[in-house]
Amino acid sequence: MEPIPAETQQREIAPYGTLLLGNSTRQSVTFHSRSIRTATRIREWALARYVTIRKAFTTQPLGLMLSSARRVGGFNTAVGTQALFANTIGDSNTAVGAEALRYNTTGTHNTAVGVDALPNNNAESNTGVGNEALFNNTTGSQNTAIGWQALDENTTGFGNIAVGSHAGGGIVTGNLNIDIGNNGVPGESGTIRIGQNLIHSATYIAGISGQTASGGAAVFVNADGKLGTLTSSARFKTDIKSMDNTSEAILALKPVTFRYKKEIDTQRTPQFGLVAEDVEKVNPDLVIRDREGKPYTVRYDAVNAMLLNEFLKEHRTVEELKKQVAALTAGLQKVSAQLEASQPAPQMVNNNQ
Repeated sequence: MEPIPAETQQREIAPYGTLLLGNSTRQSVTFHSRSIRTATRIREWALARYVTIRKAFTTQPLGLMLSSARRVGGFNTAVGTQALFANTIGDSNTAVGAEALRYNTTGTHNTAVGVDALPNNNAESNTGVGNEALFNNTTGSQNTAIGWQALDENTTGFGNIAVGSHAGGGIVTGNLNIDIGNNGVPGESGTIRIGQNLIHSATYIAGISGQTASGGAAVFVNADGKLGTLTSSARFKTDIKSMDNTSEAILALKPVTFRYKKEIDTQRTPQFGLVAEDVEKVNPDLVIRDREGKPYTVRYDAVNAMLLNEFLKEHRTVEELKKQVAALTAGLQKVSAQLEASQPAPQMVNNNQ
């Protein structure tokens, strides 16, 4: 192979790239550049000698790529300084960007697009799109990171999906998480997080309103934005005991009618319910608080359970009164019968005497 002219080599300082021929050949032409103009001249020089070099590798599949990597594994694509630089037997990888998949040696079926995307990866089936996406990933597989520094702290976690700038940045070893516009939380797995508290203040999801989901359970949300349903199985409960007189607190509650402020409900629909601050004075356990600890809403499900307890108590009282009334009625009937039996028989009076 004809060497690069000495005067060209002396003029160049910074590495620019390598011209590779074939999927597995180690033959290359390395060139350096200080400026784009010089780089263009060197590239033209290398390409002008391409036909001569091609004749030496007629038995190899032909591919022409700009990269600083020397690859042995097949079906790889590398574009950018030191992209796939250390690859040995890894195959079916795509690296676009400076140092993308830089230290990958045996990992397969990875896609890295962006500067320093997946540079430390040595696993399989990862997709990183964005500068420093999956930056620290080493053996974690089947991760998808889209966005600047998305999943950049993940090392061994697998099956994670992160979309957004620094999305999933808090995940290190967790698995099967989905973080969209959210940093994620270290150590958690199998969790979906969408958006950020204190940043996103409203959520609109189409296809729910007007649709029936019979046989399901009501969905609740806590102050941290976690969605879930209430469980009633004894498997999840402790300290189970009768409510007794605890439910009497609801007798002090003051139901009201009201309308939400216009910024909350533009229709100003009439509402019926309770005021959280008033309920807190009666029983603080019946109030749900916001992130600042202020009363936010009422646990109407708990109020319903307490109402049921009061209803059952009243029902038992009524049933007892019914028994007493029945007993009193039976007693009165018995007394009436005795009075009737003790009265003397009526006598006939002759008016002629």
